[in-house]
Amino acid sequence: MTACLLAIAGCSGGEEPGAAPKSPTPAASVGPGEGELNLLALPGYTEGGGSDPRVDWVSPFEERTRCTVKVKYADDEQDMLELFRDEERQYDGVAAPPDVAGRLIASHEVAPLNTRLVEGYSDLSPRLRRLPAYTSGDTRYGVPIAWGVSTLMYNTDKVKDAPTGWGAVFDPKGKGRTAVLRDSPLTIADAALYLKKDRPELGITDPYALTTAQLDAVMKLLEKGRDRVRSYWTHPSDAVAAFASGNATVGQVWPYHLDVLSRAHRPVAEVRPAEGVTGWADAWMISARARHPSCMYQWMSWTSGKRVQEQIANWVGVAPANPETCDYLGRRFCTAYHVNNRAYLNQVRFARLPGGCPPASRPATSAPSATPARGTPGAACTDYRTWSDRWARLT
Repeated sequence: MTACLLAIAGCSGGEEPGAAPKSPTPAASVGPGEGELNLLALPGYTEGGGSDPRVDWVSPFEERTRCTVKVKYADDEQDMLELFRDEERQYDGVAAPPDVAGRLIASHEVAPLNTRLVEGYSDLSPRLRRLPAYTSGDTRYGVPIAWGVSTLMYNTDKVKDAPTGWGAVFDPKGKGRTAVLRDSPLTIADAALYLKKDRPELGITDPYALTTAQLDAVMKLLEKGRDRVRSYWTHPSDAVAAFASGNATVGQVWPYHLDVLSRAHRPVAEVRPAEGVTGWADAWMISARARHPSCMYQWMSWTSGKRVQEQIANWVGVAPANPETCDYLGRRFCTAYHVNNRAYLNQVRFARLPGGCPPASRPATSAPSATPARGTPGAACTDYRTWSDRWARLT
C-alpha cells in the first residue's frame, strides 16, 4: 500500500531565472561518474530507506555507480523553482512537474538531453516521451518518471444518478452536491475542458491555451461554484478525508484516491467524463550547471528500469512511466492507474505551461507577421503568472 504521497500544490511565482548558460548543449558521453549527485525533488521519488527500510532504490544505485546521492525536498512547485535557481546550491537534476519544467526550459536552466545515453529510455511510454511540457521542438529535456490523471469520482450512496461529465463538479447548479478540487492553477484547465463542450461559443480548443476572455469565463464559473467546494486539496490525504467523512460527494481526484478509498470499502466510483480528462507527468531534468552530469545520466537510467519504477509507483501512488513495470505491479494496480491502457493514455490532455493560443483564438486584427506558430507563446494568450494570480484570488 502507498506509504508516501506527492504534495503537488500550485503557487504563483516569478519567471526570472537565475544565472545559467543561455545555450546549454546535450552531453556527448557518460563517464564513470563524479562520485556525487545533488538532486531536488518533491517527496517520494528518491527513497533511500529513511522512511521505510524496505523502500530503498538509492542505496543500490550508490553501490553500483559510486555516486553518493544528496537530496533536497521542496515543499511545493514554487519552492522547487526558487531552490533550483539558488546559485549557491548547484543541483545536478530536478524531478520537475510540468509547470516548473516549462519555466526552466524557457529560461535555459536545464540542458537538452542526449536520450541515447539514458538506458531504458526507449522502454518508457512513447506518449510520455513526447509531452510538450518536456520538449522544445524536437529537443527533449525530461526523462519521464511517473504520471497520473485528474479524474472524476463520486459517492455512490449520496449521488444516485451517476455523473456523466465535469458538470458534476463545475456546474454551479449542481444542488446538493459538495465537491473537492485540487489547489493548483492548473485546475483551471479542467474547468476549461468542461466549458469547451458546454459553451462552444467561447472557442476554447486547448484547455492550456486561453485568451483573456476565455480565462474570464472559466474563473466566473469557478467563482459561482465556490460555495460548493468543501476542500481545495494540496496533499492527496485531504481529498481522501473529505470523501471518507462524507463531506464531499463529487470531486476532481487522482486514481490514487479511488484506489485508497475502494480498498477501504468506501462507496466511491470513477467516471470517465464525456469532456475528457487532463493529466500530469513528472520527469527528471538535468541542470545546465550540473557539476556531476555523468552521475545524473546514470541516475536517469537507473530510475527508468522496471524494478525501480515498481517501487516508485507503489510508494508514491502513481502510474509508472515504464509500462513494462506491470510485469511486477500486477493487473489490479495497472488497471486502477490505467497503466497499459494506451487508448486512454492517448486521450489525456497532459499539463504544460499555459500559453500558446492556437491561431483561431487570436484577434482578427493581428498582423500575420506577428502571429506566433501553434505551441509558442502568443500575445492573446494568458500565461502561468496570470493563471496563478487568478487562482490565488479564488481560493
